[in-house]
Amino acid sequence: MSTAADTTTHTSTDRTGARTEEAADVIAGARERIDTLDDRIIGLVQERMAISAVIQEARIASGGRRVNLSREMDVLGHYRDALGKPGTSLAMTLLELCRGRV
Repeated sequence: MSTAADTTTHTSTDRTGARTEEAADVIAGARERIDTLDDRIIGLVQERMAISAVIQEARIASGGRRVNLSREMDVLGHYRDALGKPGTSLAMTLLELCRGRV
């Protein structure tokens, strides 16, 4: 059984949580920019994964280990210094994504 509430359309204020159309427009525009940035970030992460695979292959082919822990510590420190404690978590996620693809 369908009710009138089932057929109502959502306004931009409903979708954004804003209380005015002006704020909803700002939010909608900013979300579009975030979506574009997210797509770019995903592309960069995928590129990083591919480059990491090249490094791991070269390291293994030369008799080395797949993972270089001192390099990983440098990466963790770089992200922590730039983004604070959450940066460390982000770096750990990136490192995890880039490990073991070889």
